[in-house]
Amino acid sequence: MEDPFEPRKSKSPKAGKLLAIDAWIDSSLYEAGFKARETWETLTIFFRRFRVSGWRRAIIEVLSEGFTMGAAGSVVMLALALPAFDETVGNWRQQDDFAVTFLDRYGNEIGQRGIIQRDSVPIDEMPDHVIKAVLATEDRRFFEHYGIDFLGLVRAMSENVRANSVVQGGSSITQQLAKNLFLSNERTVERKVKEAFLAVWLEMNLSKSEILQLYLDRAYMGGGTFGIAAAADFYFGKQVKDLNLAEAAMLAGLFKAPAKYAPHINLPAARARANVVLTNLVQGGFMTEGQVLSARLHPADIVDREDRKSPDYFLDWAFEEVKRVAAASGIHSMVARTTIDMNIQQAAEESLEFHLRQHGKEYRVTEGAIVVLETNGAVRAIVGGRDYGASQFNRATRALRQAGSSFKPYVYATAMEHGFTPESVISDGPISWGNWSPKNYGRSYSGRTTLAMALIKSINTVPVRLAKDHLTTAPIKAMAEAMGVESPLESHKTMVLGTSGMTVMDQATGYNVFANGGFAGTRHGIQQILSHSGKVIYDYDRDAPKPKRVLSEQALSAMNSILVQIPEIGTARRSALLGIRSAGKTGTTQSYRDAWYVGFTGNYTAAVWLGNDDFTATREMTGGSLPAMIWQRLMTYAHQNIDIKPIPGIKDPFVDAKTVAEAAKTEKKDSEETVQAVERPPVLSSTTTRLLRQMTDLFSTAPALQTPQEPEKLSAL
Repeated sequence: MEDPFEPRKSKSPKAGKLLAIDAWIDSSLYEAGFKARETWETLTIFFRRFRVSGWRRAIIEVLSEGFTMGAAGSVVMLALALPAFDETVGNWRQQDDFAVTFLDRYGNEIGQRGIIQRDSVPIDEMPDHVIKAVLATEDRRFFEHYGIDFLGLVRAMSENVRANSVVQGGSSITQQLAKNLFLSNERTVERKVKEAFLAVWLEMNLSKSEILQLYLDRAYMGGGTFGIAAAADFYFGKQVKDLNLAEAAMLAGLFKAPAKYAPHINLPAARARANVVLTNLVQGGFMTEGQVLSARLHPADIVDREDRKSPDYFLDWAFEEVKRVAAASGIHSMVARTTIDMNIQQAAEESLEFHLRQHGKEYRVTEGAIVVLETNGAVRAIVGGRDYGASQFNRATRALRQAGSSFKPYVYATAMEHGFTPESVISDGPISWGNWSPKNYGRSYSGRTTLAMALIKSINTVPVRLAKDHLTTAPIKAMAEAMGVESPLESHKTMVLGTSGMTVMDQATGYNVFANGGFAGTRHGIQQILSHSGKVIYDYDRDAPKPKRVLSEQALSAMNSILVQIPEIGTARRSALLGIRSAGKTGTTQSYRDAWYVGFTGNYTAAVWLGNDDFTATREMTGGSLPAMIWQRLMTYAHQNIDIKPIPGIKDPFVDAKTVAEAAKTEKKDSEETVQAVERPPVLSSTTTRLLRQMTDLFSTAPALQTPQEPEKLSAL
């Protein structure tokens, strides 16, 4: 019998080993936990020494939250800046490969773009006072900061507060170079964030001397000149090496406001600005008062340039066109004959400025843009803003603004290509497309109506119903792109009422299809490019792709039969031309932020946009008001002493007396509503009286722009 008190022997050696391992794990975990608790207690006791209370605790909490918000803000700013770095991929260090002299359509020189490398003067060969004048005015701490001068920014802010106006800028030279090289002048927070990051990036990749060299070579200096070398020659007929202190001070004063202080436009203002630069030299410690005294007593004189006005917005766009079509030629210096008509260009600038001065405050609108095309596609004028010197951002070719109801002709043109006619009847009633329920102005509906009347009255529900029930958005998008719209269009259902951003150039190009017999692909700004030896590098008639038909004759005739009624009985009666038949469409966008009128005759197509750079709303300005008035004034001038051509599909190019009389009787308010906004035409007392008054205003205020250099403009009126 087994003794119960005798120790039992293990039946298996493996079981013993497992028990030993288990015991080791248990003891190790216990010891680790004990050590951890002991360490935590030690750390707690240590950090208790730093625990604060009272007002010190409040400061610590604020700093802690500040670091948290700063980290989050840095992530957001970096996300905004990342797209800007795509611009640095190319060979941005080199000067522009092309140096182009531009001529207008008649062969007159109108300006230059690009810079020949030999014209760039190294900064170590420039006079010392030239460099000091620039640094004293633009960036006194240029050699001390790393792209962003925080001390200079604080100083500028304090001076602006003290003066209760903007008297100093806070951007460093590096930031300004980043803007000139990679960005536009559009005033947005996103651009400023990108500018700051790119400034630091430039400091990492370039020396201070290289940054200063690029800045002096690329900055706009007024008078259509870029770079200090070109400005020295234009204003003083000298090389940079020969500039005296007074002349250097005058040039240094141009960097921030070239249009305001350009000496060939306002010599007294330029001299006053130069005097400020001389003061900056003294205050910045670059020179003494005795050294600048002679320059104060003997201010600079300039070469008489007869107040030459350069179509700079057009030249910027044309320069890109030249580089595109002549890139493969291997020739770097050339002469380009453009399509611009300087008379129409000046008339467009005058019409925009005249109406903004007269009515800008009333409508709370500050900016505008215009593009004029001849029906053969030749670009006759580009107005990218009111003042090129104040902002070189081209609102005509680069700004994307919602088109509003001016997009509707693309929808109706698509419908006409799908078998609809102007007489097709469709319901104007409440409609919902998913969770979207667009409304007409006044929440009123017409019931069953024709497509013609729906477009004339700019009814919203009808194009939405066409897209929802008959077309979908895909063919509408394809039609707009085929007609020449290059801006990215959204395929969202709201696009039928013009929520996509479009440029003024896009609008003029698209509508020109209606004026050009249904053909697209004809827009061009360069007629011919030649080398200085006379070799033809490019000729539009020879080298450009042939135009293509995008609208059938049936669809074109149907659309034009509707569009000609809009200036007569629709929302654009202020655009009507005296005795000449025109067609077009108005547009107004969300909260009255953008107002459009795009119209055409058998001779010209013109697109007019008005709005504010900061996207603030105007005071209930519609496309049928100020934009239509600008269009009417411009087109009245453009159609003087030329053969009036009929609009395709419309037999008579002239307005008969019966049509004018009927329009005069139709004195009712036709209204339109976009996705979020309302557009209402002005109430008119008499169409005939109004047109005569506008004609009288035009000839009494507009300058005599016509020149004898226009052989094809025959007297036909």
